[in-house]
Amino acid sequence: MESVQRLNELAISDAGFVFDPWSGATFNVNPTAKLLLDGLKAGEGRVALMARVRNGFEVSALTDLRRDVDEFIGLLKEFGLLDRDFALSDAHG
Repeated sequence: MESVQRLNELAISDAGFVFDPWSGATFNVNPTAKLLLDGLKAGEGRVALMARVRNGFEVSALTDLRRDVDEFIGLLKEFGLLDRDFALSDAHG
């Protein structure tokens, strides 16, 4: 899948500095976004991504992780890092 291929080609430093070799763009991501990018690059689905966030950070019971993950996917689409028709699976992996 081209979307995942493009994500796999991103260079992401431990500090959250991201370089997109396709466009030459650089940007910084926060620790949560870095965690989600790592999961997406590993081919994880929505459930696994949500578990990553729960395991990596203290998450309030009121936090809607599904919505937050979907919003992040929307941003990746907006910035052209995922195809507009990319659909995140509800599977664990």
